[in-house]
Amino acid sequence: MGEPGAGGIGRRVLISPLPLSPRVFEDEATLGRALAQEICNGIDEAAEKGRKYLLGCPGGRSLLSTYRALAEVAARHSVDLSPLVVVMMDDYVIPNRGGYVYVPIDAHYSCRRFAKDEIANPLAHLPGAPDRDRIWMPDPADPPAYDRRIADAGGIDLFLLASGASDGHIGFNPSGSPRDSTTRIVELATPTRTDNLMTFPEFDSVDDVPTHGVTVGIGTIAELSRSAVMVCLGAEKRPAAGRISFARSYDPSWPATIVTEVPDAQLWIDRYAHSEEHTASRR
Repeated sequence: MGEPGAGGIGRRVLISPLPLSPRVFEDEATLGRALAQEICNGIDEAAEKGRKYLLGCPGGRSLLSTYRALAEVAARHSVDLSPLVVVMMDDYVIPNRGGYVYVPIDAHYSCRRFAKDEIANPLAHLPGAPDRDRIWMPDPADPPAYDRRIADAGGIDLFLLASGASDGHIGFNPSGSPRDSTTRIVELATPTRTDNLMTFPEFDSVDDVPTHGVTVGIGTIAELSRSAVMVCLGAEKRPAAGRISFARSYDPSWPATIVTEVPDAQLWIDRYAHSEEHTASRR
């Protein structure tokens, strides 16, 4: 893995011998259960080796079915969650005294609230469930420290990823994000803010969406992850699935293509996001 440094993260470029072939599921619930099983398998393997299992997690809609299935699968297979560390990828921030701070945790769009309510609380009754110390967030007061913390822990075992529908943003990384970017404060692009009206439907208009966020970088994902699964759900993500399925390396015009440069990368989609064009060139 590359090590974070003052000028960015050391680059490890992987050119896929073939574009990612999507794994197609009947619906998001089926996909979620299968991905939850993958996560539980990874946690079990980490436990056998006596180490932590770092799971990179976005907020929002795309991984909800996975998060909701995780408690069910872990309970059914008696998985001890003690190795699990939830590594959140971003959160909204607001200006404060010349810097930035998190939005209030009780805000409906807070990713800290999302991590607690949608990931941690459903697991709370299970053995070894992650406590507050095992839910990591990038700190808007010191964003670069996040990459160092991840690297010092050995990297992210599995990064769950999602793509913006309209511009391919990943985390809060907008179109044009540098390949070697690290965790930092970014200004949210208008397409990202517009997409977030669907992610957080309690927003009345794009004017209500915060203008800045703290996010892992493109380089953070590529250099500090052992594996990744990109999830695209629904017809609105069909173009995103297409862009990603044909990419062979990072295309800054569609940041989600960085998944192609993560070792052991996979693209998981439901049938609504699938198009015959995604597989036609592989026949």
